[in-house]
Amino acid sequence: MTTYKDAGVNIDEGDEAVRRMKPLVRETFIPGVLTDIGSFGAFFQPDFSGMAEPVLVSSVDGVGTKLKVAFMAGRHDTVGQDLVNHCVNDIAVCGARPMYFMDYFSIGRLKADVAVEVVRGFATACKQNGCALIGGETAEMPDLYAAGEYDLAGMIVGVVDKARIIDGAGIKAGDVLIGLPSTGLHTNGYSLARKVLFGRFGIDDRPAELAGDTVGEALLRVHRSYLKPIHALHDAGLLKGLVHVTGGGIPGNAARIMPDGLAIAVDYAAWQRPALFTLIQHLGDVPEDDLRRTFNLGIGLIAVVAPSDESRVHDALRTLGETGVTMGDVAISD
Repeated sequence: MTTYKDAGVNIDEGDEAVRRMKPLVRETFIPGVLTDIGSFGAFFQPDFSGMAEPVLVSSVDGVGTKLKVAFMAGRHDTVGQDLVNHCVNDIAVCGARPMYFMDYFSIGRLKADVAVEVVRGFATACKQNGCALIGGETAEMPDLYAAGEYDLAGMIVGVVDKARIIDGAGIKAGDVLIGLPSTGLHTNGYSLARKVLFGRFGIDDRPAELAGDTVGEALLRVHRSYLKPIHALHDAGLLKGLVHVTGGGIPGNAARIMPDGLAIAVDYAAWQRPALFTLIQHLGDVPEDDLRRTFNLGIGLIAVVAPSDESRVHDALRTLGETGVTMGDVAISD
């Protein structure tokens, strides 16, 4: 006799994981959530009052090979936060506010403890961003993943009034770039970072350059959410465009919002590059151009603003406890 469990799928472990996830998920529920987790579909009734032309904005993303670091460290409560915050930022830079998030968690052999920690990360970030975790899928797929490994994907839906969409259309030459700091690599560049750092260090090593952090701690710092500063600046009418610095680095992502004929001119000496990026560059002899196209280099969000609003933007950021840096301007492209 051969059972489903013999084939590698443990239904009892899955039921236990769901039982423990439910209280975490319910903590994220906001007005509009109509169903508990476990239904065939997730229901959300949005409130569009006060909007003349509501537009839904959505994004899908993953965590990439940062997961490999989580596996090595045996820590699973941060990667869920990474995923939610990355998705939130991707729609927030369009002017949207998040409403709900859904996840896909796939693993070779399900362990309830690991699944619950991942979902705990989702729930933590959803609460911080004011959106609901309304559903998802946990898939146990033996033989598809190495022992102890899993993959994550997430989808977020938000809303913005059409008149408040941020798309960079009004950007002009001479506009100013103001950067907000990242908390590390966020969720990009980990294939290069792992190749360089783990060729020399172990996950628990403490290189002198990292000021007391282990390699694992430095690499697992949570991809931060920029929702609050984005909407504070947007509500004040100070934004012409926004760049979420992800794969492709500062130049690759800024190009996504530049009108034809314009490009950014960045002064890379305008801010102090975090030590982690310098360590990767020196240890791996990584060319500067490659570094710039791979990592955020300490700047996770860029606001494009009119020169006349530059001081107001810095003042507004200081009020929020943020430190912005003027890092260049918009120029006529070659």
